[in-house]
Amino acid sequence: MKSILNGRPALQREIEKVAEVAGYLWQKGWAERNGGNITINITEFVDDEIRKMPAIGAVTPIGTTLPHIKGCYFFCKGTNKRMRDLARYPMENGSVIRILDDCASYEIIADNLVKPTSELPAHLSMHNLLIGRGSTYKASLHTHPIELVAMSHNKKFLEKDVLTNLLWSMIPETKAFCPRGLGIIPYKMPSSVELANATIAELDDYDVVMWEKHGVCAVGQDIMDAFDQVDVLSKSAQIYINAKCMGFEPDGMSPAQMKELSVAFNLPK
Repeated sequence: MKSILNGRPALQREIEKVAEVAGYLWQKGWAERNGGNITINITEFVDDEIRKMPAIGAVTPIGTTLPHIKGCYFFCKGTNKRMRDLARYPMENGSVIRILDDCASYEIIADNLVKPTSELPAHLSMHNLLIGRGSTYKASLHTHPIELVAMSHNKKFLEKDVLTNLLWSMIPETKAFCPRGLGIIPYKMPSSVELANATIAELDDYDVVMWEKHGVCAVGQDIMDAFDQVDVLSKSAQIYINAKCMGFEPDGMSPAQMKELSVAFNLPK
């Protein structure tokens, strides 16, 4: 069967980025078994031939109505698919979906009949928010960074911006490359509409959101951008935990030093 990528180098490059990031997630231990999800908006790469492609599966409800993604196309990791397999064979472990005119359902059009991630409502809700506010962000990522999840088991880190400020203080690059910090969502049932709604609410103020005792969700210009933000936060968490394991509380950068950094790099907050 001909792949939707054939003859479309720009679209192929975006899928190759997904495969590359999927490999990083597996290598870092952030994607056990089928853990984690990736969804990217590929509408800008869709031509008339793709728009005419017939569905290869039944119309499926999203579970919510999302008016801003009407007619959009997304590449999604498949449910129960492993990141390590997505890294090697992205089109066999993911699918291209088209959002229908009712803004509440989708159909799979390529390459294989792979059902999208079980957390599709949360991912599509994020994309709906991004499009609605005119954002240029096209990617959403959910993964399970070990140190960040561990820190979410400590109640003091779940208070607003406590963890953000701690992680920013560990190394200058964290605030520079994740300038909006880390939002916090108390534990909610995975794949639930409640989790999706809580996530999009936090994205008003943050690009990366922690799901307590579960993982993080990030949005970005592309999947590399979303990954990079999680990566720098995770590095800061590792620095903090390593210092604690050595028997001391790390000093971190002072508020004055972080303010100086914000001014120098024209950062928010």
